[in-house]
Amino acid sequence: MFTLFDISLITLIRITAAMEQLYKLLLLFAVGLISGFINVMAGGGSSLSLPTLIFLGLDSSLANGTNRIAIFIQNMVAVASFKQEKFSEFKTSLKLSAFALPGAIIGAIVAVRIDHDLFQKILGIVMIGIMITIILPKKNNKAKTLADSHSWLIYPAMAGVGFYGGFLQIGVGFILIAILFNLMHINLIRVNMHKVFIIFFYTIPALAVFIFTKNVKWEFGLVLASGNALGAWWSVKVAVKKGENVIRIVLIITILIMAAKLLSVF
Repeated sequence: MFTLFDISLITLIRITAAMEQLYKLLLLFAVGLISGFINVMAGGGSSLSLPTLIFLGLDSSLANGTNRIAIFIQNMVAVASFKQEKFSEFKTSLKLSAFALPGAIIGAIVAVRIDHDLFQKILGIVMIGIMITIILPKKNNKAKTLADSHSWLIYPAMAGVGFYGGFLQIGVGFILIAILFNLMHINLIRVNMHKVFIIFFYTIPALAVFIFTKNVKWEFGLVLASGNALGAWWSVKVAVKKGENVIRIVLIITILIMAAKLLSVF
Protein backbone atom coordinates (compact mmCIF):
# COMPACT_ATOMS: atom_id res chain seq x y z
CA MET A 1 0.00 0.00 0.00
CA PHE A 2 1.22 3.47 -0.86
CA THR A 3 1.04 6.02 1.93
CA LEU A 4 0.08 9.65 1.34
CA PHE A 5 3.78 10.50 1.66
CA ASP A 6 4.72 7.94 -1.03
CA ILE A 7 2.08 9.30 -3.42
CA SER A 8 3.21 12.87 -2.80
CA LEU A 9 6.85 11.90 -3.41
CA ILE A 10 6.01 10.07 -6.66
CA THR A 11 3.94 13.05 -7.82
CA LEU A 12 6.79 15.43 -7.02
CA ILE A 13 9.27 13.27 -8.94
CA ARG A 14 6.95 13.16 -11.96
CA ILE A 15 6.41 16.92 -11.87
CA THR A 16 10.15 17.50 -11.58
CA ALA A 17 10.83 15.16 -14.51
CA ALA A 18 8.13 16.88 -16.59
CA MET A 19 9.56 20.32 -15.77
CA GLU A 20 13.05 19.13 -16.68
CA GLN A 21 11.78 17.80 -20.02
CA LEU A 22 9.91 21.05 -20.69
CA TYR A 23 13.11 23.01 -19.97
CA LYS A 24 15.01 20.87 -22.46
CA LEU A 25 12.38 21.38 -25.16
CA LEU A 26 12.21 25.14 -24.60
CA LEU A 27 16.01 25.33 -24.72
CA LEU A 28 16.04 23.38 -28.00
CA PHE A 29 13.40 25.65 -29.54
CA ALA A 30 15.36 28.77 -28.57
CA VAL A 31 18.63 27.35 -29.88
CA GLY A 32 16.83 26.28 -33.06
CA LEU A 33 15.48 29.80 -33.59
CA ILE A 34 18.95 31.32 -33.35
CA SER A 35 20.74 28.62 -35.36
CA GLY A 36 18.07 28.69 -38.09
CA PHE A 37 18.50 32.45 -38.52
CA ILE A 38 22.30 32.18 -38.58
CA ASN A 39 22.35 29.15 -40.90
CA VAL A 40 20.30 30.82 -43.62
CA MET A 41 21.92 34.25 -43.31
CA ALA A 42 25.49 32.96 -43.02
CA GLY A 43 26.33 29.53 -41.58
CA GLY A 44 27.62 27.83 -38.45
CA GLY A 45 24.28 27.42 -36.69
CA SER A 46 24.99 23.74 -36.11
CA SER A 47 27.91 24.77 -33.92
CA LEU A 48 25.18 25.84 -31.46
CA SER A 49 22.63 23.08 -31.96
CA LEU A 50 24.99 20.07 -31.97
CA PRO A 51 26.73 20.93 -28.65
CA THR A 52 23.30 21.66 -27.15
CA LEU A 53 22.03 18.21 -28.14
CA ILE A 54 25.16 16.61 -26.68
CA PHE A 55 24.76 18.71 -23.50
CA LEU A 56 21.23 17.30 -23.18
CA GLY A 57 22.62 13.77 -23.08
CA LEU A 58 22.81 12.57 -26.69
CA ASP A 59 25.98 10.90 -27.93
CA SER A 60 27.71 12.48 -30.95
CA SER A 61 26.19 10.18 -33.59
CA LEU A 62 22.67 10.56 -32.20
CA ALA A 63 23.12 14.34 -31.92
CA ASN A 64 24.45 14.47 -35.49
CA GLY A 65 21.43 12.58 -36.82
CA THR A 66 18.88 14.45 -34.70
CA ASN A 67 20.28 17.78 -35.92
CA ARG A 68 19.61 16.70 -39.53
CA ILE A 69 15.84 16.85 -38.94
CA ALA A 70 16.19 20.54 -38.06
CA ILE A 71 18.52 21.16 -41.02
CA PHE A 72 16.09 19.48 -43.43
CA ILE A 73 12.99 21.39 -42.27
CA GLN A 74 14.89 24.67 -41.87
CA ASN A 75 16.11 24.63 -45.47
CA MET A 76 12.76 23.44 -46.83
CA VAL A 77 11.17 26.52 -45.22
CA ALA A 78 14.00 28.74 -46.49
CA VAL A 79 13.59 27.50 -50.08
CA ALA A 80 9.85 28.17 -49.93
CA SER A 81 10.45 31.62 -48.39
CA PHE A 82 12.93 32.61 -51.08
CA LYS A 83 10.44 31.52 -53.73
CA GLN A 84 7.73 33.57 -52.04
CA GLU A 85 10.07 36.57 -52.19
CA LYS A 86 10.59 35.95 -55.96
CA PHE A 87 14.11 34.54 -55.54
CA SER A 88 14.31 31.10 -57.13
CA GLU A 89 16.38 29.46 -59.86
CA PHE A 90 15.42 25.83 -59.33
CA LYS A 91 17.03 24.53 -62.53
CA THR A 92 20.46 25.88 -61.54
CA SER A 93 20.03 24.90 -57.88
CA LEU A 94 19.03 21.37 -58.85
CA LYS A 95 22.02 21.01 -61.16
CA LEU A 96 24.39 22.06 -58.39
CA SER A 97 22.63 19.79 -55.89
CA ALA A 98 22.96 16.76 -58.17
CA PHE A 99 26.75 16.98 -57.90
CA ALA A 100 26.61 17.33 -54.11
CA LEU A 101 24.26 14.36 -53.64
CA PRO A 102 26.70 11.39 -54.05
CA GLY A 103 29.22 12.98 -51.69
CA ALA A 104 26.51 13.57 -49.08
CA ILE A 105 25.46 9.91 -49.15
CA ILE A 106 29.06 8.71 -48.76
CA GLY A 107 29.76 11.29 -46.05
CA ALA A 108 26.75 10.22 -44.00
CA ILE A 109 27.64 6.52 -44.33
CA VAL A 110 31.21 7.01 -43.13
CA ALA A 111 30.29 9.49 -40.37
CA VAL A 112 32.12 8.31 -37.26
CA ARG A 113 33.60 9.88 -34.15
CA ILE A 114 37.08 11.20 -34.91
CA ASP A 115 39.57 13.64 -33.43
CA HIS A 116 38.85 17.04 -34.99
CA ASP A 117 41.48 19.19 -33.21
CA LEU A 118 43.78 19.79 -36.20
CA PHE A 119 40.85 20.00 -38.60
CA GLN A 120 39.15 22.65 -36.47
CA LYS A 121 42.26 24.85 -36.54
CA ILE A 122 42.52 24.51 -40.31
CA LEU A 123 38.81 25.28 -40.67
CA GLY A 124 39.24 28.39 -38.53
CA ILE A 125 41.97 29.68 -40.87
CA VAL A 126 39.89 28.79 -43.93
CA MET A 127 36.93 30.76 -42.58
CA ILE A 128 39.11 33.85 -42.13
CA GLY A 129 40.05 33.43 -45.80
CA ILE A 130 36.37 33.15 -46.72
CA MET A 131 35.64 36.39 -44.87
CA ILE A 132 38.43 38.19 -46.74
CA THR A 133 37.12 37.06 -50.15
CA ILE A 134 33.67 38.36 -49.25
CA ILE A 135 34.95 41.72 -47.96
CA LEU A 136 37.12 42.42 -51.00
CA PRO A 137 35.15 44.12 -53.79
CA LYS A 138 34.65 42.32 -57.09
CA LYS A 139 35.58 44.05 -60.35
CA ASN A 140 32.50 42.66 -62.06
CA ASN A 141 29.60 41.99 -59.73
CA LYS A 142 26.86 41.76 -62.36
CA ALA A 143 24.33 39.00 -61.83
CA LYS A 144 25.28 35.86 -63.68
CA THR A 145 23.80 32.42 -64.04
CA LEU A 146 25.70 29.15 -63.78
CA ALA A 147 26.00 29.07 -67.56
CA ASP A 148 27.74 32.48 -67.51
CA SER A 149 30.29 31.35 -64.95
CA HIS A 150 32.32 29.02 -67.23
CA SER A 151 34.05 27.53 -64.18
CA TRP A 152 34.13 23.74 -64.23
CA LEU A 153 35.55 23.83 -60.67
CA ILE A 154 32.03 24.35 -59.34
CA TYR A 155 31.19 20.68 -59.97
CA PRO A 156 34.02 18.94 -58.01
CA ALA A 157 33.60 21.63 -55.37
CA MET A 158 29.93 20.63 -54.97
CA ALA A 159 30.93 16.98 -54.61
CA GLY A 160 33.37 17.89 -51.84
CA VAL A 161 30.80 20.07 -50.09
CA GLY A 162 28.29 17.23 -50.28
CA PHE A 163 30.70 14.83 -48.59
CA TYR A 164 31.53 17.26 -45.79
CA GLY A 165 27.88 18.20 -45.30
CA GLY A 166 26.82 14.56 -45.16
CA PHE A 167 29.59 13.75 -42.72
CA LEU A 168 29.51 16.63 -40.22
CA GLN A 169 27.47 19.66 -41.45
CA ILE A 170 29.07 22.23 -39.10
CA GLY A 171 30.36 25.18 -41.13
CA VAL A 172 29.18 23.85 -44.49
CA GLY A 173 27.26 27.09 -45.07
CA PHE A 174 30.49 29.10 -44.95
CA ILE A 175 32.14 26.77 -47.46
CA LEU A 176 29.16 26.89 -49.81
CA ILE A 177 29.02 30.68 -49.63
CA ALA A 178 32.72 30.95 -50.53
CA ILE A 179 32.36 28.53 -53.47
CA LEU A 180 29.20 30.04 -54.93
CA PHE A 181 30.30 33.63 -54.36
CA ASN A 182 33.76 33.19 -55.93
CA LEU A 183 33.04 30.69 -58.72
CA MET A 184 29.61 31.93 -59.83
CA HIS A 185 30.20 35.64 -59.15
CA ILE A 186 26.68 36.32 -57.90
CA ASN A 187 25.43 38.52 -55.06
CA LEU A 188 24.98 37.15 -51.55
CA ILE A 189 21.18 37.02 -51.71
CA ARG A 190 21.33 34.64 -54.68
CA VAL A 191 24.23 32.77 -53.05
CA ASN A 192 22.01 32.05 -50.03
CA MET A 193 19.10 31.17 -52.34
CA HIS A 194 21.19 28.40 -53.95
CA LYS A 195 22.85 27.43 -50.66
CA VAL A 196 19.62 26.56 -48.85
CA PHE A 197 18.35 24.53 -51.82
CA ILE A 198 21.60 22.52 -52.08
CA ILE A 199 21.66 21.75 -48.34
CA PHE A 200 17.96 20.85 -48.37
CA PHE A 201 18.47 18.47 -51.31
CA TYR A 202 21.53 16.59 -50.04
CA THR A 203 20.14 16.38 -46.49
CA ILE A 204 17.36 14.05 -47.70
CA PRO A 205 19.59 10.97 -48.25
CA ALA A 206 21.91 11.95 -45.38
CA LEU A 207 18.97 12.05 -42.96
CA ALA A 208 17.74 8.73 -44.36
CA VAL A 209 21.08 7.13 -43.45
CA PHE A 210 20.85 8.41 -39.87
CA ILE A 211 17.23 7.25 -39.58
CA PHE A 212 18.08 3.80 -40.95
CA THR A 213 20.92 3.42 -38.41
CA LYS A 214 18.59 4.60 -35.59
CA ASN A 215 20.60 7.74 -34.89
CA VAL A 216 17.65 10.13 -34.54
CA LYS A 217 15.82 11.27 -31.39
CA TRP A 218 12.55 12.43 -32.91
CA GLU A 219 11.13 14.46 -30.02
CA PHE A 220 14.26 16.60 -29.72
CA GLY A 221 14.68 16.81 -33.48
CA LEU A 222 11.16 18.04 -34.20
CA VAL A 223 11.24 20.70 -31.46
CA LEU A 224 14.65 21.89 -32.64
CA ALA A 225 13.31 21.87 -36.22
CA SER A 226 10.36 24.08 -35.30
CA GLY A 227 12.78 26.68 -33.95
CA ASN A 228 15.04 26.35 -36.98
CA ALA A 229 12.09 26.76 -39.34
CA LEU A 230 10.96 29.99 -37.67
CA GLY A 231 14.53 31.29 -37.64
CA ALA A 232 14.96 30.41 -41.33
CA TRP A 233 11.73 32.17 -42.33
CA TRP A 234 12.76 35.27 -40.38
CA SER A 235 16.28 35.20 -41.87
CA VAL A 236 15.00 35.14 -45.47
CA LYS A 237 12.70 38.10 -44.80
CA VAL A 238 15.55 40.12 -43.28
CA ALA A 239 18.00 39.19 -46.06
CA VAL A 240 15.65 40.14 -48.89
CA LYS A 241 14.40 43.31 -47.20
CA LYS A 242 17.77 44.63 -45.99
CA GLY A 243 19.80 43.41 -48.96
CA GLU A 244 23.36 42.14 -49.38
CA ASN A 245 24.97 44.47 -46.81
CA VAL A 246 23.18 42.94 -43.83
CA ILE A 247 24.23 39.46 -45.00
CA ARG A 248 27.87 40.63 -45.13
CA ILE A 249 27.66 42.01 -41.59
CA VAL A 250 26.08 38.88 -40.09
CA LEU A 251 28.45 36.66 -42.08
CA ILE A 252 31.59 38.50 -40.96
CA ILE A 253 30.55 38.56 -37.29
CA THR A 254 29.61 34.88 -37.34
CA ILE A 255 32.83 33.83 -39.07
CA LEU A 256 34.99 35.84 -36.65
CA ILE A 257 33.29 34.25 -33.62
CA MET A 258 33.42 30.71 -34.99
CA ALA A 259 37.02 31.07 -36.25
CA ALA A 260 38.14 32.42 -32.86
CA LYS A 261 36.47 29.46 -31.15
CA LEU A 262 38.03 26.92 -33.51
CA LEU A 263 41.47 28.50 -33.11
CA SER A 264 41.08 28.42 -29.29
CA VAL A 265 41.29 32.20 -28.96
CA PHE A 266 38.66 31.93 -26.20
